[in-house]
Amino acid sequence: MEIWDLYDKNGNRTGQTWERRFGNYKQIPEGYYHMVVDILVQHVDGTYLLTKRDMSKDVYPGYWEASAGGSALAGEEPLEAAKRELFEETGLTALSMKPISHTFREPSHSMFYSFLAIVDADKESVVLQEGETVDYKWVDDREFIEYVESDLAIKTHNDRYKELIEQIKDRL
Repeated sequence: MEIWDLYDKNGNRTGQTWERRFGNYKQIPEGYYHMVVDILVQHVDGTYLLTKRDMSKDVYPGYWEASAGGSALAGEEPLEAAKRELFEETGLTALSMKPISHTFREPSHSMFYSFLAIVDADKESVVLQEGETVDYKWVDDREFIEYVESDLAIKTHNDRYKELIEQIKDRL
């Protein structure tokens, strides 16, 4: 069972919580949000980690994504939740975790904290989390941009990393 803190439109905890059940994030009352962390993983060699979402996910099943992450648990701060989610979904720990953006998404009642994690690990040491991800691959800048611009990309992720994506495009 997951319990989430609920936040107001200014990102303040309201003192109320929400028990997560499959797909019930859509039932969070209007004006309330739950915290979600989103982590783009970059290896020290410059490549990016893409993971394929499990078909049982209630959002974007079977899609490839340039992100690890998920909902923060009650009491967690953004960085704490990001480190936990990164480790749970990939088995990786970050050398550094840089905040990229803080956004709200109305349809999912979500408040996103997005990070860029730099990792230095054996690329074959990624551990997939059962029920979350089923495959992974490391891609270079060009492959990353090809993915981002494809119909296979989760466009809301792209929006949160827009500035970083533009920087990668400029390098190419």
